Amino acid sequence: MTTLSGKTLFITGASRGIGRAIALRAARDGANIAIASKSAVANPKLPGTIHSVAAEVEAAGGQALALKCDIRDEEAVGAAVAATADAFGGIDILVNNASAIWLRGALDTPMKRFDLMQQVNARGSFVCAQACLPWLLQAPHPHILTLAPPPSLDPKWWAPHTGYTLAKMGMSFVTLGLAAEFAGQGVAINALWPRTIIATDAINMIPGVDAARCRTPQIVADAAHAILVAPASARTGAFLIDEDVLRDAGVDDFSQYAVDPGQSLLPDLFLD
Repeated sequence: MTTLSGKTLFITGASRGIGRAIALRAARDGANIAIASKSAVANPKLPGTIHSVAAEVEAAGGQALALKCDIRDEEAVGAAVAATADAFGGIDILVNNASAIWLRGALDTPMKRFDLMQQVNARGSFVCAQACLPWLLQAPHPHILTLAPPPSLDPKWWAPHTGYTLAKMGMSFVTLGLAAEFAGQGVAINALWPRTIIATDAINMIPGVDAARCRTPQIVADAAHAILVAPASARTGAFLIDEDVLRDAGVDDFSQYAVDPGQSLLPDLFLD
């Protein structure tokens, strides 16, 4: 399989950034895309809504379903998944992209922010998987792909921002557990993480990051596409890095993904 044509993807946090890029890459194949996000109304500080991305998906050749959905709300997720299956006849792929970030130490982390990260990141990924799995188990070559790093207990990743690391590693451990649970049932459950920082709105939360030293979301979208077009039997329980995935797919020129090819790149969090 080399295309996502006719496949149905449920993508969380797809109104901008990496989620949007994955949606548009799949749309170019003629995929059906459920754009699940809270962003239904335009915000001048955060461009992109479920409706603007739906229009882009359809312009790129895909079918779109714009779904206002807060993945912290179990009932809302269930309704969004049901609407997707009703509109497109099933679900083939779940992309857990939605994530909350707060890179501060313990004394500078309000509990409201701590709770948000745990609810969106680990719990949200679990809720969406739980809702989609009954449909995925009926699909040929079903995938769950979560934007999460390789699991790490190295204190250097925990000391600066325990709350965020807990939430992000929570997504990794959800991937690890579900992959093992469903290993014999044909669902490929993997994680993907960028080698370098990606130029999205989230970089505003990272002190001292120069967008010119980042890559564009397209590299993650292309890597996700390479993973999702593979048979579900190809791998499960893997923690994949975008650059490695693309190199294995035959890409050897990564300058196309740099915001400024003349700048040195910043490595992403959680990678040595």
